[in-house]
Amino acid sequence: MITRLIHPDASIGVEEMNGRRTISVEPRDGLSILGKRWVTDYPLELIEHVLRVKGPVWLCDEIRRDEDPLYVQRFLHWDILNHVGKEDFAGRRMLDFGSGCGASSMILARMFPEAEIVGIELVSEFVELAQHRGRFYGVENRVSFRSSPGPKSLPPKIGTFDYIILSAVYEHLLPNERQVILPLLWSHLKQYGIIFLGETPYRWFPIETHTTGLPFINYLPDRMALYCARRFADGVSSTASWTDLLKMGIRGGTMRGILAILNREGRKAELINPSRLKVKDHIDLWYKFASASRKRPLVKKLAMLSARAVKAATGVVVTPTLSLAIRKVL
Repeated sequence: MITRLIHPDASIGVEEMNGRRTISVEPRDGLSILGKRWVTDYPLELIEHVLRVKGPVWLCDEIRRDEDPLYVQRFLHWDILNHVGKEDFAGRRMLDFGSGCGASSMILARMFPEAEIVGIELVSEFVELAQHRGRFYGVENRVSFRSSPGPKSLPPKIGTFDYIILSAVYEHLLPNERQVILPLLWSHLKQYGIIFLGETPYRWFPIETHTTGLPFINYLPDRMALYCARRFADGVSSTASWTDLLKMGIRGGTMRGILAILNREGRKAELINPSRLKVKDHIDLWYKFASASRKRPLVKKLAMLSARAVKAATGVVVTPTLSLAIRKVL
């Protein structure tokens, strides 16, 4: 049986077979879709909820973020378990900051079934969808979601946490927001607790892979970078502002900049070196993760060797993305 979902921008069919549903999205008027087909365990009402909130462009992608073990789960696995053993999460509280529509929180709930997880998100519609996901999985007793009152504040009475996760979030914070929100999160982290910050593009990598796909734009002044992004980058509007691009994540972040924010006003942050899952440092972590996909192995090998040479000459770690675990000492 095929159910047709109504949307002005696409024709969407949901076919049920053997207890699962196949989603097919056919866009209208040349609309670019992130995934036209996905087979899911979601019930029809949850699929419809995702469609209402995310639209047809993101429908399959949003569900895949939760269900595909090679997508967000793979990032979280490498970003977290290369720094801390799975056994250390039993009975702990975790904050999923910028939890979006709840995909990352559902994955964390599966990864750490004995942990309590609190997701915080600015967009109230995303929070409602995340709560719907929690009900579907039956994890409301240990996974909860709260609406953040603003980009520089947290919900009241959330308590303290053993671990705080920022997965593909930090790069979307404006510079002034970073200066406020990182210390605020730090104040809710228990002593010797850990902030995990992953999937953030490295500010000085030769190719800006996150927002524009353009080479060397990371080295241009802001005004010239804005011009090049408008002129040459697919997916960037010709009327986009510099603030728009910053919110999209164009400037990423740096290890030094993040630690500089945290190590102020008597705070003391300690960077943890990844040393699990046969990984020995941050370069090795990126390479092992990237090598899990067999695409362009020679390019990845050359990038790893180049990163090793740069580190040996300058002490600076240059990888496409950051994967950091930072312990609160004070």
